[in-house]
Amino acid sequence: MVGRRWSWVGLLMGIVVLGWQGNVCAQSIPNHIIPHLTIPILGTSFNQQRQPVGLVSQIDIEIQQRRDHHGLQIQFHTEPGQFSLFARQAIHQAITRALGAANLSTESWTILLKFPYTGLTMYGESLSAMVGLSVVAMAKGEPLLEGRTLTGTITDEGTIGSVSGLQLKILAAYHEHFQRVFVPSVSDEREGDWRTPFLMHVSPVSTVEEAYQGLTGHQLTTR
Repeated sequence: MVGRRWSWVGLLMGIVVLGWQGNVCAQSIPNHIIPHLTIPILGTSFNQQRQPVGLVSQIDIEIQQRRDHHGLQIQFHTEPGQFSLFARQAIHQAITRALGAANLSTESWTILLKFPYTGLTMYGESLSAMVGLSVVAMAKGEPLLEGRTLTGTITDEGTIGSVSGLQLKILAAYHEHFQRVFVPSVSDEREGDWRTPFLMHVSPVSTVEEAYQGLTGHQLTTR
């Protein structure tokens, strides 16, 4: 969910940090890592008539490597747009769970996230699985396939958790010419039936392994 906030919070500058606090001393990133990536996010908002609508926005992700080994650090820029506390918590969980499922060691990494829309705030948790698995793809040097995106959360059990507003999000992806959207195989109880637009593939996925393979064409872990 994306919304506009006109309070003093919208004037904050800097970076919000979840996790270990410390100085970032960047050093060279291993050659296979993708250091910067802009990913598509499906969400919902309200139009001028206060009716719910789906939308496609973007998140910028950067990976830096520190000289210390104090553990994974996740930072959220507060400008030009920002993330709500709930969104930050969901993203933090998804990133750590996705990296854990992929068996990746990230004790010297800092991950920075930016919502590049002035005056807007990203709400909700449905973006979190897409962010988490995109970080894994960056760490492994495996680009995301064109025209694909995912909506959902990552649970403690490594499954893709249900989200609301699926029909609106699918239609938004369709209007932005996405060829394939991955959705949770478990439906939100509040959701009704949703329809697949003509010539679009909507693929239910149940685990992070399925979602990652769908987004990248690669396995989550190397066996």
